[in-house]
Amino acid sequence: MLDVLLSQLAAGLVLGGLYVLIAIGLSIIFGLLGIVNFAHGSFFALGAYFALTLYQYFGWPAVLLAPPLVGVVGMVVERTLIHRLYNKEPLISLIVTFALALMIEALLRLIYGGIGQPFNQPPFLSGIYLWGPLLITKYRLTVFLVTMALLAGLWAFLQFTPFGRILRAASRDPEMVGLLGIRLPRVLTAVFGLGCALAGVAGVLAAPLWTVIPSMSENAIMPAFVVVVIGGLGSFAGAVIAGLLVGVITALTIQFQPDAANAVMYVFMAVILLIRPRGLLGERWERFE
Repeated sequence: MLDVLLSQLAAGLVLGGLYVLIAIGLSIIFGLLGIVNFAHGSFFALGAYFALTLYQYFGWPAVLLAPPLVGVVGMVVERTLIHRLYNKEPLISLIVTFALALMIEALLRLIYGGIGQPFNQPPFLSGIYLWGPLLITKYRLTVFLVTMALLAGLWAFLQFTPFGRILRAASRDPEMVGLLGIRLPRVLTAVFGLGCALAGVAGVLAAPLWTVIPSMSENAIMPAFVVVVIGGLGSFAGAVIAGLLVGVITALTIQFQPDAANAVMYVFMAVILLIRPRGLLGERWERFE
């Protein structure tokens, strides 16, 4: 029993790390742009499909280019579509990005077909690690370590670099940042691209674990929204804690009560919001109140 519990706990941490990557990008976009980006899960799917295509034509090293390509696509989408939604009613951005999600999924079906495609893990990451009662595959362990390293790097970037400080300031008071002479449109484009690239990273890492299929975005966007709500808007640490908790709870539920696996995260979210309406580490954001 202990070995099953520990193995599911490890699998849950890996799943939670992927949720965190998606949710952090979603939270950054909403915090700075004020856009409810329902198409965020589609960029997750794009990351998986870009990785699959690059691997098929150029081999494993080329897979590293998938997240930057997703980021570029995101910046193009921001400049051509999303920037028109600023200062509009939130419902408009929700409808437009939902339509964008449907369009991206339709394009993926047109290009790749609707059947799931296998994407095996790199050969050098095959095999398992066994530490006492804990069993975990090498690939899952690598995914978790890479995810934690990326999150640490992103936190350091936001805290200690000039651009990171601009992002944090603009998320609070974009008008003030504009008055300081900073070209805010470029910042907004870069932020949307960064958020999409993070979703793309999650898609690349998840591709060997999940079935690469156009509808895989649906399995990413709702957990991302749940993580953002539970963690609290504007809290990096809250998103990390919430994502790991959601991943662990989901994995344990899949093992011991599979029928409840799809609902448990929403129940958990409802309980947290009853106790703390702003989320675990949520802050007060005047621009949204």
